[in-house]
Amino acid sequence: MKISQILDKIDDNQLYVPAFQRQYVWKRDHVKALFNSLIKEYPTGTILTWDTNSPPELKGKKQYDKRQGAVKLILDGQQRITSLYMIIRGEIPPYYTEKEIIQDTRNLYVNIETLELQYYKKYQMVNNPLWVNLTDVFQKKVRAHHLLTELKSKNPDTETIDDERIEVIHDNFIKIENIKDRDFLEQSIPIKASIREAIDIFYIVNASGVNLTEAELALAQISGYWPDARKLILKKLFDLSDKGFVFNLDFFVYALLGVIHNIGSDMRKLHSKDNIEVIKAAWKKLDTQILDYVMNIMQSRAYVDHTKEINSVYALIPIIVYAYNKNGKMSEEKIKKAVKWFYYSQIRNRYISTMPQKLDKDIGIVVESENPFDELLGIIKSERSLEIQSDEFVGIGINHPLYSLMRWYFKSRNAVCLTTGISLRKNMGKKYTLEWDHIFPYSLLKENGYNMANRHKYQLAQEITNRAILTQIANRTKSDMEPDEYLKKVDKKALELQSIPYNPEYWKMENFELFLDERRKLLSENLNEFLDGITEMESPQLNISIDELIMEGESKHLEFKSSLRWDYREQRVNKSLEEVVLKTIAAFNNTDGGILVIGVDDDGEFLGLQNDYDSLNGDKDKFQLHLFNLLDAEYGTGYSTSSITVTFHQKDNNEVCKIEISNGDNPLYTNVTDKHGQKSQKFFVRPGNASKELASHSEVTEYINNRFSK
Repeated sequence: MKISQILDKIDDNQLYVPAFQRQYVWKRDHVKALFNSLIKEYPTGTILTWDTNSPPELKGKKQYDKRQGAVKLILDGQQRITSLYMIIRGEIPPYYTEKEIIQDTRNLYVNIETLELQYYKKYQMVNNPLWVNLTDVFQKKVRAHHLLTELKSKNPDTETIDDERIEVIHDNFIKIENIKDRDFLEQSIPIKASIREAIDIFYIVNASGVNLTEAELALAQISGYWPDARKLILKKLFDLSDKGFVFNLDFFVYALLGVIHNIGSDMRKLHSKDNIEVIKAAWKKLDTQILDYVMNIMQSRAYVDHTKEINSVYALIPIIVYAYNKNGKMSEEKIKKAVKWFYYSQIRNRYISTMPQKLDKDIGIVVESENPFDELLGIIKSERSLEIQSDEFVGIGINHPLYSLMRWYFKSRNAVCLTTGISLRKNMGKKYTLEWDHIFPYSLLKENGYNMANRHKYQLAQEITNRAILTQIANRTKSDMEPDEYLKKVDKKALELQSIPYNPEYWKMENFELFLDERRKLLSENLNEFLDGITEMESPQLNISIDELIMEGESKHLEFKSSLRWDYREQRVNKSLEEVVLKTIAAFNNTDGGILVIGVDDDGEFLGLQNDYDSLNGDKDKFQLHLFNLLDAEYGTGYSTSSITVTFHQKDNNEVCKIEISNGDNPLYTNVTDKHGQKSQKFFVRPGNASKELASHSEVTEYINNRFSK
């Protein structure tokens, strides 16, 4: 079917989108790539349609009239067709409203000479007539002769435009206009198919790809047997969005899965029509009671005013399940514990990976335990220390979850704008909206070497400890004022409420890094006191299985090594691998501590330790003794017994070694052998999910002063 025919059928009410389809989610890059392929005449995929005279609920205001007979529904290809309609017609298609379009992908421009595509950029396009709105080309509002006339007027010194260039421009206009005549290969489900069969085919087609999530596919199945589902969920989505809580449809499907089946990973349990009455009842309770109840807790007790402050919204699912089971009546103690766990789930990145599997475990605890949030916090504590260290702030920017915790803490203290004195929680007009301002202005720091030329110093300039909350009007007034000049005018209490050190010596430009160091200490102390003070939590004994630990995947605080000394590639003992293990342990020691599991490869496959055992002519006792000897020889007698904990675990007849490394009190250097056999001391840290050497002496000295200073 030609693209022009597809668009005409939409306008003539002959082509519809069923309500069980997901919303339009394409971003500008997707649309640009689609039109780039069309211009170059590359393949752009097929569309799947269903001819039916008994359609399910449809998207949009235009609904099916039985007198129409059979109509065509788009089952696969809706994102492309919607994009085509918006660019070629320049309008939102009739099956959507403006509000439902998350990102407006119109206003795409083309350089008519080079056929480069870009979204409008004033500096690049305003004085260049070669850049034209793609929609204007399709609508024939811009023609080749118009452009050539304007091009000549912009270059009056040029009497003529050469013929070859004119031909290119004419050809490119034709090439773009001909896109409407391109064919989309259509695959059709026959008219005799039932709605159930059509949805099953839709599921099969999409399940094999990566475009739709499991939750979106589950919602499609739900909409098949409960046509109002998507409409009702969307209504709630928009209601919560108006209050600052912006979710996607997936979130609500996870909430349904959690409250009905007490799990977070198997969406297929929602597919069966047998769920219909249970789902209707569950959604009614979520819609009219539980979701609003939990969001009110977040706003009033956790000081969360918008989901953009949240690192992972899926941490709300266990709280929703608990509130659901308690019929929206949580005790004061449980509310405090839920809030405390929520905070730690954010700053310790509980759901940054393997989210559905973690939800399985966490929801299970919520349903079964008498003290669920104590146990959930215990899981986080077993993976990483709860205490916030001052060095965790070094170099982190506003996208880090500690930034959000700072906001919540400041709001809990009724902190105020440093200049206007207006509460950070008060609703305000646009000029009083909140902005995170550099305390030491970046324009001044840049002049003093804290710029992109020195990445470390640039990160310090952007560090969240160099940020304060100001209203927009205050920020504009402050501009790039020297910090010692500005801060001395601020009320001492206002500075205290935002954890800003009250010491004019620290406010001088030459003491910028001293200021950062002092504020890191102050913030870590204040935030730890804040979290500790929410409520006392019980400390249940938790046994985190090795399977669950490996499922977490490698991270800043967890690493896997295939062996201690056996080289799987060369099938021999390779003692250089022992150095790799040592530098990993040192990196954990020098950063925040962590866990090293030996006997597991990077993909989480259990390899076991038998090859290491055989190389040592022993068993796990000989292995542990050898490991301790390596550690004590490298880092001093007693390190192995004072700073690490070693345990062994079985999995399918494979034994693995788990080494828990504490957050060290002293820096560790590691002797590393180079390719010439020469040893030299290296200093390793762990800024992410791999160990990193700090190469320069100044870098090491600065890090040690920040990390290990008493």
